[in-house]
Amino acid sequence: MKKFFIILFISCLSLTACAPNFGGGGQEEIVQETTNNSEEKAIIPKDSISDSYYKMILPFKPGKARGLITERLNTRLDIDEFETGLMRVAQETFPISDDYLYQEGQYIEEDTTKAWLKRKLVGEELKDAEAKGKKERKPFKNLGLNPPMAEGGTAKENNEKSPIYLAHMLEHNYLVRKGDNTVELGGVVIGLALNSVHYYNEEHGYPREYNITKKEIEEKGKEIASEVLSRVRSMKGLEKVPIVIALYQQEGESSIVPGNFISKTVVKGNSIGKWESINEQHVFFPSEAATKINRDDATTFNRFKADIDEFFPNYTGVIGKAFYKNDELQTLKIEIPMQFYGKAEVIAFTQFIKDKVTNYFPKYIELEVNISSSNGQEALILLSPDDEKPIVHIYH
Repeated sequence: MKKFFIILFISCLSLTACAPNFGGGGQEEIVQETTNNSEEKAIIPKDSISDSYYKMILPFKPGKARGLITERLNTRLDIDEFETGLMRVAQETFPISDDYLYQEGQYIEEDTTKAWLKRKLVGEELKDAEAKGKKERKPFKNLGLNPPMAEGGTAKENNEKSPIYLAHMLEHNYLVRKGDNTVELGGVVIGLALNSVHYYNEEHGYPREYNITKKEIEEKGKEIASEVLSRVRSMKGLEKVPIVIALYQQEGESSIVPGNFISKTVVKGNSIGKWESINEQHVFFPSEAATKINRDDATTFNRFKADIDEFFPNYTGVIGKAFYKNDELQTLKIEIPMQFYGKAEVIAFTQFIKDKVTNYFPKYIELEVNISSSNGQEALILLSPDDEKPIVHIYH
């Protein structure tokens, strides 16, 4: 990524017979084939934010299951990583170029997503649901992809035998140019967010949690993916397009870092063949986990921290959040809270930090440093591999 933050301006307008005009020159008018085989006019902005992000068709079309992600994932960290990380996974099959455009999922409806995320019902629960459906004249469809609740044991035994594996699923669409001014669906990416911790209550209402092993998460995730593929292939418009399914392991509610993608598969037919492991990890500095992953990186961060301790008495702590891919550091975001008594002190401290980050950290990573006080953000330092020197901004 060129930078750590994304500034997206999304305009939602009603479609008319003519393509909307968002102002400015150079925008490209196109015709998009929709899910019901009709055609709509839209535009493609002239420029993207960077070469790390797909261009998006405007007007922006919200996904059919928009908003569900905030209800289903444990933390804001996991919400952001699941969505942006799924775009990162997509790039390996649908590369960022003028040929591919991004659009939120337009095929899997909100009600369908909710039904798939439930437990599959058996026994009396299934009978009750079917009877209720007949009474309301809405036949019950037993579509839950999570296992039915085990019976015959204690709450602890039943929950640990049948935890909730699938927390959420997310659909992304990738459009491809068909002709000079026409685009059509070129592929679909589906992310399956899987729980690493199952939360439940014991008989007397006491909250409990059960840790699910990575092996179990991956095995169950692949089983669920096979069923998802079968159902998606039966949807109109998705019978033949390439489909990427990626498994995401979300962290527990108390985690200070997000989870990560663990496996993916690319499907062009009606069955899943080979799965490919994904080696990604988010790490907190300083920590034992960081030292285990890469002792040199951990030592560098600790030396950086020690330098700040030595020269600035008002320093209150520094933390870092790193992203590793294939065991190599990709991005590092550093947070430094300080107690300042004037703007000159902010400037001096920011200059000191700018020099230190360029000396300590490798030039091939994306680096972001946020300096703050009790009054809010004081300074920002950004350094990308393509930059000869850091970008520095002092807030006024």
